[in-house]
Amino acid sequence: MVRKIRGPAPARSGAPPAAGNPNAMLGQLQQMQQQMAATQEALGLETVEGSAGGGAVNVVMTGHQIVQSIKLNPEIVSADDVELLQDLVVAAINDAVAKSRKLAEERLGPLTGGLQGMGLL
Repeated sequence: MVRKIRGPAPARSGAPPAAGNPNAMLGQLQQMQQQMAATQEALGLETVEGSAGGGAVNVVMTGHQIVQSIKLNPEIVSADDVELLQDLVVAAINDAVAKSRKLAEERLGPLTGGLQGMGLL
């Protein structure tokens, strides 16, 4: 017995709406690209603050990981212990970098999650 199938197969539930339509998928990708670009730009306007030595050294950095300022507690500035000051500055910068990366993850994660859902990541 031969069965004839008429019309397209019904859409599966849970499939992305653009899965069968390349033009719609392209439109979604372009929209996601615009959102990512806007989010990346906005990251440059946000700041995080890293610190070390219980607040003896504070570093302010943008979401683009550009250091804007370094503040030192005058009590830790000593010609006798330059190495400690150097270590604290490095630790504060690394703390700010970690926070900046986390900020970028929080802002971009929802957008890049959509790429995973589309099988693109």
